[in-house]
Amino acid sequence: MLDTDMVVGTGLRITVPKDELVSALGVVSRAVSTRTSVQILSGILVEAQGSELRLAATDMELSLRATALAQIEGDGAIVLPGKTFADIARLLPVGDVVIEHKPAESVVHVTAGSASYTLHTYNPEDFPRLQELEGVQTFTVDRESLLETIHRVARAASRDESRPVLTGILVSFTGGKLVMAATDSYRLAVKETELNGTVPELEAIVPSRALQELARIASSGDTVDVGVHENQVVFATDGVWLTTRRIDGQFPNYRQLLPEQFEHELTLPRLELLEVVRRASVMIQRATPLQLRFTEGELTVIARTHDVGESQESMPVAFTGETLEIGFNADFLRDGLESMDGDDVRLKLISPLRPAVIQGEGDDFTYLVMPIRLPG
Repeated sequence: MLDTDMVVGTGLRITVPKDELVSALGVVSRAVSTRTSVQILSGILVEAQGSELRLAATDMELSLRATALAQIEGDGAIVLPGKTFADIARLLPVGDVVIEHKPAESVVHVTAGSASYTLHTYNPEDFPRLQELEGVQTFTVDRESLLETIHRVARAASRDESRPVLTGILVSFTGGKLVMAATDSYRLAVKETELNGTVPELEAIVPSRALQELARIASSGDTVDVGVHENQVVFATDGVWLTTRRIDGQFPNYRQLLPEQFEHELTLPRLELLEVVRRASVMIQRATPLQLRFTEGELTVIARTHDVGESQESMPVAFTGETLEIGFNADFLRDGLESMDGDDVRLKLISPLRPAVIQGEGDDFTYLVMPIRLPG
């Protein structure tokens, strides 16, 4: 993950515009650990090199690095309490911020205008050694295509740390396409995106959290650089570097999970159906399923909770045949509809106990959701 020698030197004085400092801290502070007893992981590494201020933070799964132009006297590295430093910088008066450290002291002085703070430092020798970036080979991916793909699939990844593989997103660059798949074993999202230019064949399971952080920080520019080095995946965008570990293990063969044939295929107005589901979800508590009843020419969405009450709302659909009643987790169904784009969605059904598939107007995004057995 920056393999750098920590130099104490003869002292350090950094003068940096507040806006530059706040912008860089706003990025790296998201990797500061808030759940660990290892104090150094709650810090932000501050390094000076030439006319560049380098900031870094890591929680050992994810690391973020950013730079800012600054006037620098001396050399060295210091580690400051991450959250406190970021909060102070954000609230300082407009203008230049001076960060000053003397080797004989275990504190840093931060001043801006008439505001002055003294912060205790952590030992930079204890800060984790981050991946050396200079040796990582990267390739370029269109930023918009990458972020759209992340946005479509990320919410289907699991949050259950007991199954680490499912907390990741399978990222595959193959045949001129970017394919991402995520599943928590109750639903599956798969997005295929055509790419311009040539990219190498590559497959890795990347923590969903890391890709969602990338989506937040990659707010400008046309491209994102991607690289893999040993067990680390590296992303670079607009002067920011994100490094994350690859997740070891075997990702489920998602293609085998997708049914090949369906009994019913309906085209529905996406926003209208989404609003009906949202309204019904207000009545849902705990594991209560949202009931979809398909009858000739009509869909009725029913939410029934013993402690709260019941709601029903109907909309016309081109359904024919015997009545079909199927239950879904309301949140999962809503997530699938929100992940789509376009005016219409295709809902593909087999039976009340078989998975349903939702697709948009094209075939590049597929969302599978498992049903919940309805009571009675």
